[in-house]
Amino acid sequence: MNKLSLALVMIITWAASAVCAEKPDNAASASAIFQLKNAAAGTAVRGILDLDISAPAPALSAASYLRMDDRYWVTVAAADRYARTRLLEAGMDIVEIRGNRTSGFVHKAGIDLLESGGFVIEDRLSIYEYAKKGLKDFPAADAAYHNYAETTELLRTLAARNEDIASLFSLGKTLEGREIWCLRLNPDEKGETSGSRPGAFYIGNHHAREHLTNEVALGLAVYLLDNRNSPEIKRYLETFDIYIVPLLNADGAEYDVAGGTYRWWRKNTRINSDKSTGVDLNRNYDALWCQAGASHRPGADTYCGSSPFSEPETLAVKRFIGERKNIRTLMSYHSYSGLLLYPWAGKDAPVENEKDRRVFEKMAKTMTGFTGYTPQQASDLYTATGDTMDWAYASSGIFSFTTELEGDSFYPGAGAIERAVAGNIKAAVYLLSVTDDPYKVLD
Repeated sequence: MNKLSLALVMIITWAASAVCAEKPDNAASASAIFQLKNAAAGTAVRGILDLDISAPAPALSAASYLRMDDRYWVTVAAADRYARTRLLEAGMDIVEIRGNRTSGFVHKAGIDLLESGGFVIEDRLSIYEYAKKGLKDFPAADAAYHNYAETTELLRTLAARNEDIASLFSLGKTLEGREIWCLRLNPDEKGETSGSRPGAFYIGNHHAREHLTNEVALGLAVYLLDNRNSPEIKRYLETFDIYIVPLLNADGAEYDVAGGTYRWWRKNTRINSDKSTGVDLNRNYDALWCQAGASHRPGADTYCGSSPFSEPETLAVKRFIGERKNIRTLMSYHSYSGLLLYPWAGKDAPVENEKDRRVFEKMAKTMTGFTGYTPQQASDLYTATGDTMDWAYASSGIFSFTTELEGDSFYPGAGAIERAVAGNIKAAVYLLSVTDDPYKVLD
């Protein structure tokens, strides 16, 4: 463990113990521990950010990392979703869509592919220039967010202080050997044992730089425990099997903040055959794998991997769902754009089963009533195959959704946490409320 991580854990552990000593009630402690990041721990963490971080190679400055990165921020004219799908296939990491202008990241090698494909690049900045120009917030640190060590510590604390209804286990290990932690809320069935109750699965951080998704998933866990004695939540805890995986792509998330800065990193940290880094986990599922909206080029940000489920992170999700036939609903958190998406992502056509399609549309409309987001079929943006949501529905009949959290940046600052958690908790609780029988929304 490096000095920074050790210091963070010591701060969180000490402060959490103090909070727990003052507030023995489990629910109150859960809320207090989560909020601690914005209070005592935040100030302390910022004070130790100058510590040298142990690593195989000497730590580099933020500018040095960015100067070595061969990606560009580009804006391209793309008239419709079909053009945007072609951009993905050329390896462009689409970030923003504004009318017929599409912006995002592309590696140097992808520039030629875009131009040879007939696209006109209207604006181009190296990632270093992009950061220097200040188009997006680029803080040295966001102490309010939970890194892997802090996420682990919080989940362990929540499980320990609510051991009558909560248990913590790992879905498996990431490529670099980190545990993929899952918090399970179920008073009768614990850990990895099979479940008999209707199950709901919430998952965050498929994409490394989307740190806000981890906070929303953690916030949901805290909310459910904080309100465990309220009539509504108590009924759900006594009825359903709730699984929360806040940080699927732990390696990528840690890589994104290595060196004390952000890298706009999307993928995991797989070293590919061409020595490039990373596989896009949300293109690695066996749902029309690596067809439209994904790239076979390892260096591309939309690289789908060498085969479906080639990555230990997605394979862990496959095994987890395959062994739990009780899971009926799924929410995959992403950021950013303020959307609530439903299948299909990998097909232009709507869901073929008319009754299921109506359920998706009704549930999406209801959830966006809480968040203010826009509900739509995912492929209305662009076609993207190998998607989590499509795979879960196609393979297991799970009513699955993708939430794209609000904002105009992957790094919206600490102030975004409370806003995103508040609205999305209401949507998540609604999803939980229909988990026993999603078709009842049509009654």
